[in-house]
Amino acid sequence: MTDTTNMNALFAHVDRNQDAFIARLIDYVRRPSISAHGTGIAEVAAFLVETLSGLGLEARAVPTAGWPVVVGRYAGPPGAPTVMLYGHYDVQPPDPLEAWISPPFEPTIRNGRLYARGVGDNKGQHFAQILALESLLAVTGRLPCSVIVVLEGEEEIGSPRMADFVREHRDELKADLVITSDGPVHESGRSCIMFGVRGVLSFELRARGANRDLHSGNFGGVAPNPIWTLVHLLSTMKDAEGKVLIDGFYDSVLPPTPLERQALDALPLDVAGALGGLGLTRLDAPAGRGYYERLSNWPTFTINGLHGGYGGPGSKTVLPSTAIAKCDIRLVEAMRAADIFERVKAHVARHAPEVEVVFQGSMEPSKTPIESIYTEPLRRGIVDAQGAEPLFVPALGGSLPDYVFTKILGIPAFTVPYANADEANHAPNENLELWRFIAGIKTGAAMLTRLGALPA
Repeated sequence: MTDTTNMNALFAHVDRNQDAFIARLIDYVRRPSISAHGTGIAEVAAFLVETLSGLGLEARAVPTAGWPVVVGRYAGPPGAPTVMLYGHYDVQPPDPLEAWISPPFEPTIRNGRLYARGVGDNKGQHFAQILALESLLAVTGRLPCSVIVVLEGEEEIGSPRMADFVREHRDELKADLVITSDGPVHESGRSCIMFGVRGVLSFELRARGANRDLHSGNFGGVAPNPIWTLVHLLSTMKDAEGKVLIDGFYDSVLPPTPLERQALDALPLDVAGALGGLGLTRLDAPAGRGYYERLSNWPTFTINGLHGGYGGPGSKTVLPSTAIAKCDIRLVEAMRAADIFERVKAHVARHAPEVEVVFQGSMEPSKTPIESIYTEPLRRGIVDAQGAEPLFVPALGGSLPDYVFTKILGIPAFTVPYANADEANHAPNENLELWRFIAGIKTGAAMLTRLGALPA
């Protein structure tokens, strides 16, 4: 099948088998695979190896210091690109169980949606990728390009070992591009291609006062209050106009390219509706910065929690002995987590040297140029399968481990999500619209077909 071949036979195959595909998805998502405490991980990894091997891929579960990475390989026609398909088979814990309408690992169809933990994030989406491979093989007898399937088992706990895995297996992971199907489509319901993700740096600020909590009448004004220490420190880190005051914080931030600006301006936007749905009446400072530009091209400094002293009912005139601020910084290209962490430590050392800065984790940002030679075949594949133009999103506001591909392997990374915008990933009653699952199978097959038709 070439890019000029009518794809009706392929899409007809998917339509004929959609009930069977949905039944297999149900069988898959009823298998727990919770990375936070290891439930079902080994069993699901083995299931995926068996599934990929059954398609004729060379498949194995590669051990890591944590949970295994499932890798499948298929050698396509000479001269065709090698496409890596990334996903993750681990899921979030289902708690709170009482908030689920139906049990999280008893998949249930209601109103055209399949409800189950992990059905959107990410089992349904990478299973659509796998069924796209199966459909291509069934209809054409081969895949139009070489394929490497990489399914991680630790994405929901921050992908702590993914970078080491990629470095150790660099030679067998040589590919021309990566396609991830994860996350939701645009809030408008339109399909999209995402070209990057923000990174994240997480840390704690820990302040200590006396060796125990004190009576605020007996010691107030004598003993320093660590909560006030953190409040004053935090006020030196970001001002009321929304500017982060850490020296050099913005030095590496790149403005949107002309194509990124064009893509941002084309994204459907109802600011009032978005704010109203959250119970808000205004955007955060600074005023005048575009909604999507904030999420795509600007870093943030967030206080995730501020803890110390007494928080129970009534009053307790206590002077606390400790206080902790949990913080994160969302990073954009070309910021680096280690550099920003050093700047945070230097700032704290100048303004509150008694405060301890404790690193909690990080993930680097990633960005692929919209001008990539692979953008057009991906766009055309989406149009082939769905009959509508996708939106281009320069970068996702959240974080995925795309940097292991763009910065370690040096290859472009694209995210083409299949899940509905209200999938409730990480929340009770996670769900996937079944028509989107079937459309994802068609889309995955069409994108590979278009990529396989690129000139060698």
